[in-house]
Amino acid sequence: MSQDSYNSMLQAVQAFHDKHDFKNTGGEELNYRVALMAEELGEISACVTKGKSKQALSEEVADLLILLMGTAIAEDFDLRQAFWDKMDKLMQRESRMVNGRIRVSEFRDMD
Repeated sequence: MSQDSYNSMLQAVQAFHDKHDFKNTGGEELNYRVALMAEELGEISACVTKGKSKQALSEEVADLLILLMGTAIAEDFDLRQAFWDKMDKLMQRESRMVNGRIRVSEFRDMD
C-alpha cells in the first residue's frame, strides 16, 4: 500500500474504524466527532501558543486529518471531491487585508 495515496490513507482510516467497530459503538456519531475535532484543534492551538515542537504540532494536525477523513467515512461523502470542489471556489475569491492579515473570503455584507 502506497503511503503517498489518498486512497491508501482512507483505507487505513477505514481499517481503524473497522478495528474498533466505530459504526456500531458511537464512534461515527457526528456530534461526538465534532467534539473530538474541537478537542484536536485545541491541542493544535496549544502546540502553537506554548511553542511546542514541530513534531508535536504535526502529530496533532495528523490527528485532526484522521478525524476529518473518518467523518467523511461516517457521513458517506467523498472528501477528495469535496476538497477539489472547494478549492475551485476558493481560487475564484478575492483577498483583502483585514487587521494586517490576508483574508480570502466571500466578504458578504461588507463594504
